[in-house]
Amino acid sequence: MFKHLLLPTDGSESSGNAAARGIELARSVGARVTGMYAMPEFHVLTYRTEMLEDTKEQYAADCRAHAEHYLAAIRSVAQRAGVACETVSVTSDHPFEAIIETAERMGCDLIVMAAHGRRGIRGLLLASETNKVLTHTKLPVLVYR
Repeated sequence: MFKHLLLPTDGSESSGNAAARGIELARSVGARVTGMYAMPEFHVLTYRTEMLEDTKEQYAADCRAHAEHYLAAIRSVAQRAGVACETVSVTSDHPFEAIIETAERMGCDLIVMAAHGRRGIRGLLLASETNKVLTHTKLPVLVYR
């Protein structure tokens, strides 16, 4: 059975729910978890207004604060469930690649993610990070809706 689950989060309610379900699964099979957050890189030319308003240092500090906030939520749920948990944040403009690389580097044997439920043209045009992980990894992926 699974021994080490990766729980990537983007701070959304659905990724928080998927992480909580992943922690429940880990508890039931005696596995440990790693919470993960991918911070976008700073770019001078960007559509993201927070990058236009901040210096590189301020943007990095804000990203680290967001990462710590989101990962603290995973640590808290895991602690209450009695599940061993570590957390990691990485910097990447391609979260799906960061998720796969982190899972491989950390020796995870299952990735637990949320599906954001986009369908139709919108889902096709905005290919989700979950879909990209599903199509690019060799590891099993458990998707919660």
